[in-house]
Amino acid sequence: MIHIKVIFILLVLFLSNTNVIAQNPRAMLNQVQIKINKANNYKADINIKVDLPYITMMPIDTKLYFKQKDKFKIDTKSIAILPKQGFLQLNMLVNDTVNYTAIFQSKETINRIKTSLINLIPNNDTSDVVLAKLWVDATNLVIVKSQVTTKSSGTVKTEYTYGAQLAFGLPDCIKFIVDIKKFKIPKALAADINTSKSKKVEKDKGEITVVLKNYEINKGIADSFFEKVK
Repeated sequence: MIHIKVIFILLVLFLSNTNVIAQNPRAMLNQVQIKINKANNYKADINIKVDLPYITMMPIDTKLYFKQKDKFKIDTKSIAILPKQGFLQLNMLVNDTVNYTAIFQSKETINRIKTSLINLIPNNDTSDVVLAKLWVDATNLVIVKSQVTTKSSGTVKTEYTYGAQLAFGLPDCIKFIVDIKKFKIPKALAADINTSKSKKVEKDKGEITVVLKNYEINKGIADSFFEKVK
């Protein structure tokens, strides 16, 4: 009988805690950040596929390196086009409890995953971010979709797919849908873009898909590795 009572009490506490997280958007984002922070550093093999108007690029195979909380590097001699919203900026937004207010908007199902849609609104007009919308997997506490609108780069929508590294909140695939008119293209491609703009292009959106595999997590990466070579 005592064991039954203990199990009942634990169950009530678990459900109460889950309910609090579900109703409190900041509490939910805190749990997302705790999962992300389990990976203090990691590296992974990545494949980048770009589908943007005016640009013809072959897929790139390279390596990505990350170290908490803001060290990020892609080791390639080729030109890599990646929106910053999908990596460092998203981590910053989730973790920033001072400059952004989290507001629960609704519950939505995405690809059979029950999510909570949370809006992050800046507390001052100086922020480059106008609005960030995050769809959080309510069970696994990871972001499955985001939409970040900034003054400088327009709107970037991002979809995340998870697999073997779900426990660390690290995705197997990231798809970016970008606003062509405001998306910042590397200067090295400017000449090709200006030449190609004479052609009529009806698309106003583009996609960048990143596939990640062969993660090595918490094996250690020196800070000096991320320093730029002068």
